Amino acid sequence: MGISPGTVTYLQDSGHDATHLNDQNLGRLPDSEILDKARSEERILLTHDLDFGELIAASAAHLPSVIIFRLRNMRPDSLNRYMALILEEHEDLLESGFIMSVTEGQIRSRTLPLEPGIR
Repeated sequence: MGISPGTVTYLQDSGHDATHLNDQNLGRLPDSEILDKARSEERILLTHDLDFGELIAASAAHLPSVIIFRLRNMRPDSLNRYMALILEEHEDLLESGFIMSVTEGQIRSRTLPLEPGIR
């Protein structure tokens, strides 16, 4: 959510089953319903919105995995470089339930569900 369709195209061209909510006319779907949709479709949620981290932490759920991008440069070429690195080094983690925070030069991750009090 809030990620460029160019990154979705990059993922699709790399062989991943990626979709953008705007392509499904769901751009105004409430955050909680976006999480439910991602969970039911076994998708990984890419976003720049910190609210998703809070929602997934509060839910105590194992899935969906969430990648939160907090980059100064949110253009597709920048995100795509980070996505390539994440998929190369962490793809197996994402399938089992992780939350990742991506900033310039740093990728932090925690296993879901998050322990109470850890945000």
